[in-house]
Amino acid sequence: MRSALRARLLAGTIAATIAAIGTAALASGGGAGGMGMGGAAHMPSTGPQYDPAAEYAKAVTAMQAKQYRDAARAAQHVTDAAPQNAEAWRLLGAAKAGDNDWKGSRKAYERAVKLSPDDATSHAGLGLALANLKDPKAQAEIDWLKAKTQACGDTCADAANLKALSAQVEGAAAGAAAAKPSAMLDGSMLFGGPAAGDGAYVQAVSLINEKKYDEALAELAKAATAFGPHPDILTYQGYAWRKKGDLARAEGYYKQALAIAPNHIGATEYYGELKVVRGDLAGAKVMLARLDKLCAFGCADEEELRRWIELGHEPPR
Repeated sequence: MRSALRARLLAGTIAATIAAIGTAALASGGGAGGMGMGGAAHMPSTGPQYDPAAEYAKAVTAMQAKQYRDAARAAQHVTDAAPQNAEAWRLLGAAKAGDNDWKGSRKAYERAVKLSPDDATSHAGLGLALANLKDPKAQAEIDWLKAKTQACGDTCADAANLKALSAQVEGAAAGAAAAKPSAMLDGSMLFGGPAAGDGAYVQAVSLINEKKYDEALAELAKAATAFGPHPDILTYQGYAWRKKGDLARAEGYYKQALAIAPNHIGATEYYGELKVVRGDLAGAKVMLARLDKLCAFGCADEEELRRWIELGHEPPR
């Protein structure tokens, strides 16, 4: 990995950035996230009215305080600003469950499952909501979790979590059948906290530098659970998926990052590189023109994308 990518991590951890900058500054696009926010960026009038990372942090804090309606309100702001982000919908589903709004929880988790169909927590949350609504469709989620658990086996990294999720949804279904109310999913399964999120983020960057993309994506998923739709995390997720050859999935993450932070330098560069890989040099030049404006005095990101465009393909390493 080139030095420009590694250098971006020096801007600081995500938790510290969110805490130090505050909601107002983040909403204006300021700050120095790990991938570079572009400094003077600001949301366009048609863009989200809330900074999703800051609102996500508010929602998690409210969840930890068991202030579920406040959590749901903040989580709704996140889904309004980042409607394609599965973590945002999972958070809203958990907040609604905490407030015993099982219909609202079901709708949120349905969106999460649609956006991230292989995510066990989303399926478990949906199963729990359906069980509390006495909806027989809960059995389909239980069956999905059992199949996932069986495929994982006893030795895979997610084995304990899958067994716990499956058992909790089965218990909820049995309790609902006996007219006994069921609690929301165990919070420890949903939120690792800022310190854990920062640790996962730093570890992910290291793994990307080692070209261990599957492991990096697993750590980025943990960071995303802690911090929600943060443009730095989204950009790294896009990068890892591109290196794995899934250009469509990578593009989705880049688009999410740029929807939240239109002047995000890292996402702009990497989206341009993806376009070069696809043979869309005209589209890559549009990204380069944006970088020309963002990097008034030049930057490594701009130089790197220009080199890709001149070669017409990824430069040899």
